[in-house]
Amino acid sequence: MSIKAEEISKLIKQQIENYDSDIEVNDVGTVIEIGDGIARVHGLDNVMSGELVEFSNGVMGMAQNLEENNVGIVILGPYTEIREGDEVRRTGRIMQVPVGDELIGRVVNSLGQPVDGNGPIEATKSRPIEVKAPGVMDRKSVDEPLQTGIKVIDSMVPIGRGQRELIIGDRQTGKTAIAIDTILNQKEEDVICIYVAIGQKDSTVRGVVETLRQNGALDYTIVVNAGASEPAPLLYLAPYAGVSMGEEFMYNGKHVLVVYDDLSKQAAAYRELSLLLRRPPGREAFPGDVFYLHSRLLERAAKLSDEKGGGSLTALPFVETQAGDIGAYIPTNVISITDGQIFLQSDLFHSGVRPAINPGLSVSRVGGSAQIKAMKKVAGTLRLDLASYRELESFAQFGSDLDKATQAKLDRGARTVEILKQGLHQPQRVEYQVAIIYALVNGFLDDIPVEDVVRFEEELHAYLKQHGAEVLKTIRETGNLPEKEDFDQVISDFKNTFVVSEQ
Repeated sequence: MSIKAEEISKLIKQQIENYDSDIEVNDVGTVIEIGDGIARVHGLDNVMSGELVEFSNGVMGMAQNLEENNVGIVILGPYTEIREGDEVRRTGRIMQVPVGDELIGRVVNSLGQPVDGNGPIEATKSRPIEVKAPGVMDRKSVDEPLQTGIKVIDSMVPIGRGQRELIIGDRQTGKTAIAIDTILNQKEEDVICIYVAIGQKDSTVRGVVETLRQNGALDYTIVVNAGASEPAPLLYLAPYAGVSMGEEFMYNGKHVLVVYDDLSKQAAAYRELSLLLRRPPGREAFPGDVFYLHSRLLERAAKLSDEKGGGSLTALPFVETQAGDIGAYIPTNVISITDGQIFLQSDLFHSGVRPAINPGLSVSRVGGSAQIKAMKKVAGTLRLDLASYRELESFAQFGSDLDKATQAKLDRGARTVEILKQGLHQPQRVEYQVAIIYALVNGFLDDIPVEDVVRFEEELHAYLKQHGAEVLKTIRETGNLPEKEDFDQVISDFKNTFVVSEQ
C-alpha cells in the first residue's frame, strides 16, 4: 500500500494548524527555615499578600510577610511534617471560606471545615475572608432594634440591627451568657446568628453548642470554633471567617448577628504571629497594626441601604479585662471602634445582681434611635433612677434618719434592681419587658415587699397571657403603649389577686 506525498503534506498541515501551545507556569519555592508554625520560603517572587500556598505534604499556608529575598508564611495546620528544602507551590487563590445556608446548624473551624462529626458540608459558594467594608453611601442609619431579651440591655443600653456593641468585663462575669441569651431570643426574629469562639476550651464550646441545640437555636446558628489547642493563625483568622459567612446573608437582604468571643484572645494570637514573623513590637509587645486588626473586622458590621437590599450585620465583640481595667490597650482600642459598650462588673456578679451590667459605665451610641416607642417611654428615667439609687445607697449606710423622698427613692431603687435581674437562658419578649417596667415606674410595685418582686413579675406575665392579650398585642404589633386607662386597669386587676407572702 503506497502513501501519496500530497496526503502526507495534508496531514502535516492539519497537525500544524491544530497545534495549540499551552505553557503552564508554576511558581514553586523552597522552605529555607521552619519553626513555631512559621515557614520562610525562597523563590515565590510573585506571591500575593494573603495568598494561599500549598506545601508538598498538602498542608496549606498563607503568605504574610513579603520580604526582599524570602516570604514569611503562616502554616494553617500541623507543621511537624514540613522540613527545610520542601517544595511550596502557589495556588493563585486568596484565603476563602465556604458560605451559604449549608453551614447553618454546623460547627466549623476557621477554614470552614466541619468539626462536629456530621459529615461534609456541600457548600456551593465561598467568599474571601478579607473584603472591604461597605462604604458610606451603601449604608443607612440604624433604625431597627435587635431585641436581646435581656431587660437591662433592651431598656437602658439598647442594640440596633447593624450596630457594633462591645461587651466588656473580667473573666467569669457572665459575658458568654449574654451572647447565648441574645442568640436564643432571635428564634422568632428572623435573624441568622454566628457564634465565633476564639481560644475557648473545647468543653466550653461543646456546652454552648448543647445549650443552643436544646433550645432549638442551632436551626439558625453557625458556630465557628478556633479552640485553645489550635495554632495561632487559626485563632487570628476565626473572626474574619465568621464575618464572611455573615456577609453572604447580609448582602442577600437578611439580618445577621455575629458574636466574637473574644477579641483579646485573637489579639494575643496575632501578637504571637507577628513576633514570630519578626515584625517590630509596640505597646505591650503588640504589633503596630493591632488597631487595624480589629477596625477592619468591626467596620464590616453595617445596616445596608434599601438599594443594597436592606440587610444588616450586627457585631457583639467581647473583650476580657484584667481587674476591671477598661483603660488597657486592647479595651481602649475596641471601645473607640464600636458604637457603645456593655460593662460587666465582678462586684455586681458576686453580690447576686445578674446579669452584672453596670448601667453607669455602659452606653449605646445608636440603639436609642432603634428602640420601640413603648420601651423608650417607660424606660426613659430608669438609668437616672438607678444611678441616684446607687449614690444614695452608699450614704444611707451611715444614717438611719432619712426624709420621705430619700426613702422612697431607695425603695424604688431596690425594686428596680430586683426587676432587672434575670435568670440564665430566660430571654423575655419585649412586650413582657415593657409591662413589668411600666408597672415599676408607675408605682404599682412600691408597696410590694422586695422579696416578692420577682414572683410578682412571673405572675403578672402569666396573668397578661390570659387576661391582657390585647395589651400585649398592641405593644408587639404597633410598638406603642396601649391606652393608659386600659394598661393601668389590667395591672390593678392583677395586683388585687396577688397575695403577698407572710413575713
